[in-house]
Amino acid sequence: MSTQDAELPKAPRVEGAPPHLLIVRAPYYRDVVDGLTTGAQRILTEANATAEVLDVAGAFELPQVIRIALRGHRKFDGFIALGCIVQGETDHYDFICKATMDGIMSVSLQFGIALGTGLLTCDTIAQAEARSNQDGHNKGAEAAAAALLQINAARHLGAV
Repeated sequence: MSTQDAELPKAPRVEGAPPHLLIVRAPYYRDVVDGLTTGAQRILTEANATAEVLDVAGAFELPQVIRIALRGHRKFDGFIALGCIVQGETDHYDFICKATMDGIMSVSLQFGIALGTGLLTCDTIAQAEARSNQDGHNKGAEAAAAALLQINAARHLGAV
């Protein structure tokens, strides 16, 4: 299914207290990641959730910083990872995409956290812009909705 075929993300209703999330973002492509962040924050606001935003050096650091946040004393109900990796002329793209996604999944599974992922892996910047604008299917909004649904599931199942 293409991005154009997907339904626009809507904020799910969250059971219990309003959730507090950490948005960890890699703003190498600042305009794209700002668009993802705006989309995520729109969904969170609609769901009466709050969020803090923390920038990291690059996509590779996303899972590392989420893990650091889990070690800290501050409590987050969920996490949203946002970033953009655009294909270049070398194999670097493949290595960074795989390592970052594997790291995000590893942290999520190992620690059982609610984690929405809005990491764009695109061939061109135009593809990234299409997935981060506010007029279309914003992947940051989708990541926020996914994180909220996971928070709901964890609360419903008594996992928190």
